[in-house]
Amino acid sequence: MMSFSTRRAQRVLAGLARDRKAATAVEYGLIIALIVIALIGGVSSLGSQTTSTWNGLYNRISTATGY
Repeated sequence: MMSFSTRRAQRVLAGLARDRKAATAVEYGLIIALIVIALIGGVSSLGSQTTSTWNGLYNRISTATGY
């Protein structure tokens, strides 16, 4: 014989399995997470390229001026 709490837990889980709103929210969350990861990667790459450009410019100026 199942206890009351076990039956209640089964009903709650069955209700969650039928709930499409939760599934949609999870899907939207995953899409947003992927977009954020792509943005972080792009900004990181852009930052590296910018740093490299400024360092190259600094080296050229230092060589030209002798400092």
